[in-house]
This record gives sequence, structure tokens and C-alpha cells, in this order.
Amino acid sequence: MGLSLIARRIRGRGAAALAIALAAAVAVGCAPVQQAAGPAAAPTTDSFGTPADPAAVQQGGTLVMALSAEPDMLDPTQSRSLYSRYVFQTMCEKLYDLDQNTRIVPQLATALPTISPDGLTVTIPLREGVRFADGTPMDAQAVVTTFQRNLTMAGSGRKSELGPITSVEAQGASSVVLHLSAPFAPLTSALADRAGMIMSPAALQQLGDKFGTAPVCVGPFKFEKRVAQNSIDVVRDPNYYDAAKVHLDRITYRIITDASIRAANLQSGDAQVADTLSTQDVPALRTAAGIQVLQSNSLGYQGITFNVGNVSGLGNPVGDVGTPLSRDPRVRRAFELAVDRQGLVQAVFGGLYTPTCSPISPDTEFTSDAAQACPPHDPAAARALLQEAGVPVPYKITMIATNTPDVLRLAQALQATVADGGFDLQIQPVEYSALLDQQDRGDFEMLQLGWSGRIDPDNNITNYLSTDGGQNVAGYSDAALDALLTRARTSTDQAERVRLYGEAVTAIHAADPIVYLYRIRNFTGVTAKVSGVQVFPDGVVRLAFAGLTR
Repeated sequence: MGLSLIARRIRGRGAAALAIALAAAVAVGCAPVQQAAGPAAAPTTDSFGTPADPAAVQQGGTLVMALSAEPDMLDPTQSRSLYSRYVFQTMCEKLYDLDQNTRIVPQLATALPTISPDGLTVTIPLREGVRFADGTPMDAQAVVTTFQRNLTMAGSGRKSELGPITSVEAQGASSVVLHLSAPFAPLTSALADRAGMIMSPAALQQLGDKFGTAPVCVGPFKFEKRVAQNSIDVVRDPNYYDAAKVHLDRITYRIITDASIRAANLQSGDAQVADTLSTQDVPALRTAAGIQVLQSNSLGYQGITFNVGNVSGLGNPVGDVGTPLSRDPRVRRAFELAVDRQGLVQAVFGGLYTPTCSPISPDTEFTSDAAQACPPHDPAAARALLQEAGVPVPYKITMIATNTPDVLRLAQALQATVADGGFDLQIQPVEYSALLDQQDRGDFEMLQLGWSGRIDPDNNITNYLSTDGGQNVAGYSDAALDALLTRARTSTDQAERVRLYGEAVTAIHAADPIVYLYRIRNFTGVTAKVSGVQVFPDGVVRLAFAGLTR
């Protein structure tokens, strides 16, 4: 597809400007990232938001958040969506959380874990007197029940995150002991996400695998109702152990997938918060009266996942997909060489995002030169690899992508840039929830999706690319990579872990089951009608202790 045709087809504002910018970006190749010039540019200083001042907010009221995609199931064991994490933040607390400096801090636990000298026994102290939204006690046995479900339930997205746990036992009502077959460095980090969300045993017994239809956890709010493709409502939970910090009566998450409509709702006052602002809307919203744009770097990435072995669905044995793309890493490598990351982020996102070739954030202590190594943009080399692989050039490939304007702009710009490298990229737009279903079934050749990221690289790699990874939708299996990741997650030597993850990234680039494209900045809009909204680098919008301003 030519650039002029992209300009006509891309929805939203600035189509012609995008075509011009893409042409310029392609011309300059892989130059160092520069801040976009002109009105698209915005300061890159982090703005996380501040806690609410109790004297400055009302007691009661409803906050409306314009949510950019429908969450998947509201079940911590099975959920994989960032958007479900937004809702969980208000109603499913974890053993640990992250603060704005991405440090792990206790939440339902009272202190960081105590780890035995051999690394095989982990003891977690718990808050006392805490109750679930159904009024039943949150105690050590409830934590055991949650861990057992996460470790054994078919389709669990948490099993690989929890590593080599062999058993979990309650020590009294307020202490839990985890027994491991090997040391496991990423464990505490995993417990600061869905693996650490504790679920009501009574609700689990009643609902079983339908828990996500009426989830019951510990939180400032509790689940009230969900209207598919429309909204999710949570209401204040009177059982919450720190109820004095809760100001709102209700939070409504209104599903609005179009970024321009989310921005319009923010400006009209129909919503007080909107996540994932488009980079096209950010400059105007930053100068709009009564609106603040919170922003932070992301720990995650956006990328391309290839189906290399998912023939019978997520969690089932991998097999032969039967295409050159799945069988021959040279074809996938050619695609990576054809991608102009710098051109994409400059043209599509005004330079507000950052190109990346790695699942490891450069803002963490695990970064290294090897972890951030980036193959060059080299269309000629891409074509040569395709010819070496013996496939027709142009090589036709179909990519599924969510049908939002920003993603479609990205997809169409990607379509243009990889054409020079010998690829005929076809775009299949689908709803976000449908994309998740298709990827799980293995009903795709290639898909565009991202991951919000974690501070420990294990949580960004193992679950997605190890043979038994709970979210390995690529169906990728490589014994050498598995061994590297196992060594890295069981090592207690920080320098060794950094080295091993650098080697893992090198191995990933050699096979390219995932091609990493860029890191977003978390842009969240907040009106002056609400105070106390915060967004940290983990990308989660924190509403639980916000309040409507007086």
C-alpha cells in the first residue's frame, strides 16, 4: 500500500501529516529517537498525580472513567487484560503493591516476605481483622485457597508466574508459608499483581470457574454489575478495613474504545477520567482548562506476536502450524529487519513513544547493553532473507489488530514500512475481546498487542515465551530459552540475572516469536472535578481513594 493510500484510509485527524511524517521517517532510517517538533510535542516529565486531600473532596458521589477497552474476565486467576487490572485496583487488593517509584510495598501483607537462607521457604505475614466483600474473613487459609487455585486451575494465567511452589500452608490465621523446589527471585514481584489478589473461598466454592461473573475480594469497592460492551460498576464496600480513606460511593467504568470520543467525554464532563489518551489528543488536552494529563513511562511494550506453534489452543501441546512464517525463523527475522521502529513512533505517535526491541524496560535495574540491543532497519537484508528462505516476494501475511483508530493507524503505517522489506501485510481489525479469544485459540498468523509490563523481567518474558508459559499464545517452545529463563528466575545473584536476561533477549532475537516495537507513555486525562487519581509506571489507573472535589 502506498503512503497516499494510507493517508486516505487512516481514520482520525492528521492523516496527511502522518503520510508525510512516515515518508520522512523512512528516509532517515534508524536515527536516534528525537522528541517530536511542533504542536505534537509534549514534556516527558512524569506526572503521577497526588493523593486526595480529605479536606478538599466530597464524601460520596459517582466517578465515571472512560475505559479504552473492555476488560476480559474479572477473575484474577484467568485474567490477562490490563483493563481488568484497572477494575481490580478498586476491588481486589493484593498481598503487595507497587508505589510510584516501582518499589514493592505491603498491601494485604504487613511486611515483605521472609526468605530462608536456602531460598526454599517464604513466609508472608498478613493483616488481621480483614474481611472480604461478602463479610467472610480474609485469613491465611483464604490465601492458601487462592494459591492452590492459581497453581492448579486449568487455564490459569498465574501458574507460571508463581514458579516452583510445591505447597502452601497456613501458620495460624495471619501467616502463610510457601515451600519451593528452588529459589525463585521474581516471586514477590508476581504477588504485586494478579497472582497476589486474594479471593473469597466462599465465593470460589459457590461460583467455581464462573467467579469472574461476580468476583468477591478485599477492596475499597465491591463488584455490583457488568453490562457487556458497555460498563462495569463497583460500589463502596462497608467491610473494607480502611474505609475512612474511601470517599466515593460508586465508580462506573464506561467502555469507550475510540480515543477521540474518550477525550470528548472528558472535555464535556461526562467522564472525569479517561485512560490511554491518543497522542493526537494529548497536546490539546494539556492546554484545556480544567483538565490534567497524567503521564509516566511504561514498564511494558507493544509488539508483534507470530503464531509459531499454537495449533490447538493456549495451554495445549504445540505443533506445526505449517507456514513458512511459523517454521522458518529467517522469515520472522526478515519482518523484524523490515520494521522501521523510529519511523513508526514518529509518524503515528508524534515521537511521544519510544522505539524498543526488548521486553526489559531500560528504567529497571535489569537493563544492559545486551537487553537493549536492536536489529537495524534494513529492508534490503529483509528481502535477501526472504529469498534465502525460498518464499515468494512479496510474502503475504495477515495480522489481527484491535479496531481502534490509534491501532489502525499503527497497523497501516506498519503495512507501508514493511512493504519495502518484501512483505504484503494484510490487516484484519477485530474487537479487543475477540482478539484475545482468537489468540488463545491459535486462530491467527500474526497479531499486534502489548503488555503493560512488570519490574522483574521474568514477568515480561517467561509467561509469554517459555514452553509452559500461561500466556504463550505464540506456541513457542525452545529448550535452550527455557533453561536460560529457569536459571535467571532461580538465581539470587543480581549480576547473574542481568547477564542471563541479556542472553535471553539475544535468543529471542534469533528466533523472533515476538518482535518488540515501542514503549508507550501512560497518558491519562483527569478533570478538575476529581482529586486523588494516580497512575504509576505499571500503567494501572488508581481510583480507589479518589474523591470529587468540593
